[in-house]
Amino acid sequence: MQIQYKLLPEDLRKPLEDMWDLSGKKIRLIRDQYDASNGSPVYTREGKYTTRGWTEWTQGFQFGGEIIQYDATDEKYFLETGRESTLKLMAPHITHVGVHDHGFNNISTYGALRRLYMEGRIDSCQWERSFYELALKCTGAVQAMRWTKTCDDGGFVYSFNGPHSLFVDTIRSMRALVVSHQLGHSLFSEHDQQISLLERMLQHIYSTAKYNVYYGEGRDEYDIRGRTVHEAIFNTNDGYFRCPSSQQGFSPFTTWTRGLAWAMCGFAEQLEFLETLGKNELESSGGRQQIESIMLKAARAVCDFYIANTSSDGIPYWDTGAPMLARLGDYTAAKADPFNEFEPVDSSAAAIGAQGLLRFGRFLSRRGQEEDGRRYWQAGLTVSRTLLDDPYLSRDDEHQGLLLHSVYHRPNGWDHIPEGRKIPCSESSMWGDYHMRELALYLWRIVNDGPYYTFFAETQNNSD
Repeated sequence: MQIQYKLLPEDLRKPLEDMWDLSGKKIRLIRDQYDASNGSPVYTREGKYTTRGWTEWTQGFQFGGEIIQYDATDEKYFLETGRESTLKLMAPHITHVGVHDHGFNNISTYGALRRLYMEGRIDSCQWERSFYELALKCTGAVQAMRWTKTCDDGGFVYSFNGPHSLFVDTIRSMRALVVSHQLGHSLFSEHDQQISLLERMLQHIYSTAKYNVYYGEGRDEYDIRGRTVHEAIFNTNDGYFRCPSSQQGFSPFTTWTRGLAWAMCGFAEQLEFLETLGKNELESSGGRQQIESIMLKAARAVCDFYIANTSSDGIPYWDTGAPMLARLGDYTAAKADPFNEFEPVDSSAAAIGAQGLLRFGRFLSRRGQEEDGRRYWQAGLTVSRTLLDDPYLSRDDEHQGLLLHSVYHRPNGWDHIPEGRKIPCSESSMWGDYHMRELALYLWRIVNDGPYYTFFAETQNNSD
């Protein structure tokens, strides 16, 4: 990536304003045209949102995107639709014991509504706030139930694949455990055993850092610092790690870039959360110094890998080991080309990763590491500036998506390939659109000196 060091947040004001205008039109278009009886919208085909049965992990992004739109624009329509849909349709996601996606679905909806209440942005009665908080308490506990113990006295929240499977994605679902813990909740198991949601979150973070992130320390022949593996496989009889795997990447020994982006964003925002905790809260989990050192090491590695292995404008191809990528030559020296003939880009990975870069850069700068902090911060601004322009924003009035050139599951061949093209392009995804809005809200509050945006509502609500 060619980092634009002279780029300022204020330079993005007009592109952000334009994006919010487009975003509102897209939300209304989906409301007017999408048949909700088909299930949750997942990704577009020829500009129209369609569903895709795998797991129910995108509905919270739809309604959460509407709440974000209200957050940025104060347009009541988006609050009303997002809140009404959350109240009517999101309850099954709270008690869904079969997925690892609680942080995606429920923090994006119930969590966002509670945050707006805590910030004084919406009028609601005490009972409505209590309803949101009960939902958030429950979702964290239900998510924490999907637990596999590891041989090093740790563990992880396992993926929908089963108890053997640790996904790198799930680091962002740890938000559910965090908020539930903040609200004073615990998971109770057999014999009334009380289980700390904070400790489970930290153990999951540790397992992700240890087994899903590489550090160039000779773990295997493909140990390149900062690369991530989508899935880590364990023997559930004894908790020992067995091998890397991948569901959505090209192979276990290449880096699926959306998985990389989940790690970037997940580590960064959890480092921010740790700053809100008192010293004693972390003692039982090894202490602040040990926990932060693990997370800092992982965050630096994955952010550095992203910067080194993405295109010059900050947009990654879907996997850094994709088999036809070599046909593009040194793709890191040129702007990403979503219309090439060999391998698709993934703009959704860019939207997720940009937020991780910004948060991590800010975190380091606040710790006095200004040079490193500025590097990551400016890298995040660079990616954001690219996404806020053509060919990534969807300006077609009939296209329901907001962020173009998102990829879902390349190995399974799920993504639409337009007529006359050889690879997927020009389509959107619900998670890509949501994270574009979330990234834009983060920057919008920075540009307008608003409260600093975090998922943990009652903390860090002062801007820098």
